[in-house]
Amino acid sequence: MNAFLTQINDKEVSNNRFYITTPIYYVNDVPHIGHAYTSLACDVIARFMKLAGKEVWYLSGTDEHGQKVEKSALNNDLSPQEFTDKMSINFRNLLQSLNIANSDFIRTTEERHKLGVKAFWNRLYENGDVYLGKYSGWYSVRDEAFYDESELTPEGFAPTGAPVEWLEEPSYFFALSKWQNKLLEFYDANPEFIIPKTRRNEVISFVKNGLMDLSISRTSFKWGIPVPGNEKHIIYVWLDALTNYISALGYPDKTGNYSKFWPADAHVVGKDILRFHAVYWPAFLMAAGLPLPKSIIAHGWWTNEGQKISKSLGNVIDPFKLIENFGQDQVRYFLMREVIFGNDGNYAHDNLVQRNNTELSNKIGNLIQRTCSFIFKNCGQKMPDVTKRFIDNMYQDSFFVQLEDIVKDTIIQMESYNINAVLDHIIYITEQSNIYIDREAPWALKNSDLPKMNEVLYRIVETIRYIGILIQPFIPDSAAKILDQLSVPEDNRDFRHLTQEFAIKPSTRISEPLPIFPRLEIRN
Repeated sequence: MNAFLTQINDKEVSNNRFYITTPIYYVNDVPHIGHAYTSLACDVIARFMKLAGKEVWYLSGTDEHGQKVEKSALNNDLSPQEFTDKMSINFRNLLQSLNIANSDFIRTTEERHKLGVKAFWNRLYENGDVYLGKYSGWYSVRDEAFYDESELTPEGFAPTGAPVEWLEEPSYFFALSKWQNKLLEFYDANPEFIIPKTRRNEVISFVKNGLMDLSISRTSFKWGIPVPGNEKHIIYVWLDALTNYISALGYPDKTGNYSKFWPADAHVVGKDILRFHAVYWPAFLMAAGLPLPKSIIAHGWWTNEGQKISKSLGNVIDPFKLIENFGQDQVRYFLMREVIFGNDGNYAHDNLVQRNNTELSNKIGNLIQRTCSFIFKNCGQKMPDVTKRFIDNMYQDSFFVQLEDIVKDTIIQMESYNINAVLDHIIYITEQSNIYIDREAPWALKNSDLPKMNEVLYRIVETIRYIGILIQPFIPDSAAKILDQLSVPEDNRDFRHLTQEFAIKPSTRISEPLPIFPRLEIRN
């Protein structure tokens, strides 16, 4: 195991940096479960990569321009800037309430972003991929998107169900059609660019059906970034928004964070905005002569107790209330455990309670509580006293050899963004530990075979150390409590410490254990 974990933490490996992003959230919305899920998935991946020895940059932020924002500000008797200042705070608060450890938060009203967008526009224009023309077509204010007539529903709505209106106005266009074959060649050469495969197939089908040049400016409103050299035009909100991924790194300055972290390893998005990220964004970057991100990960939508979520039904899920009602780590665990990453998911109150009670409370919590409480009472408030020879032999037996393989596969699974597989491994270790303690029954050994009792208990606390370290990305506060109970030093909690070298020292003094995962009650 030493060689493997040294390798993943080797500062000399070329791929030692990791850049992950959420989409920037539109300030016209209030934070809901979808925003929470995207941010949390990014946080889990980012924390995991950091524990694996990578230098991580995690970006989130808010999208604050466009006609819809301008209208909402007017309806609230606020200037657009006042409105966005007020609404952006909600998303910062969401990240804080979920214990999200983002590295940066970008707002599209910031000067650094405006500078980056104008530079990016100029690059496209100078390369001959932007031209002035006239737009005539269907536009959805709600989606901030243009649609071909063939994409409208029989009732005349956008594919998203949003109303559309016919627009005719002067517009700059991006020569998207020029990049159709280049995009298809890129998808073919990079099969992992769009995750999961079902979404990849959708994108390829869309591009193969033909791409039309894209209108990338508007003249009918003013709230946005003016086109350089022609301020009657406002840059299309999606071109503006997508540029955040490089403007936040300092673009057009290509030193500093841009040189360290671009291209991004992963843009994590909801499936409803996949086209913008998997078609428009790579085409923009190709036209600008910039590297493309390594992957676009599209996750599904959530339902509420099996019902589609909508404002009209009044069943929007407030993540702040979930955290208030159930606890921060309980919500984090449920959202990551309940759904295979990439699929649609269903929120159900009873499922959240059962996930907490069966896995966090009964399996992990009960293992920790009964083991550490027994040690505290029967081992003089110290870790079990075992010999170095026992530890050497323990690390060579079949279960600890299997643990080495599990840790290795855990890294591989997360590198493929198979979040659920990581949790499967953690629960498997927990279940095997519970089976072991029940079979060996250390409480039955305390009056007959103290050395054997100590060996059984030590084996369990060492596997709990593995559980505590591996589960940190998912439930960081609770994981810290687990490792605190074992007196694991704070600087010994990375994945490289999952070796015999950093095993728990026998006879280490411990504090009195306290329950970590309280049971939740199913409502009547």
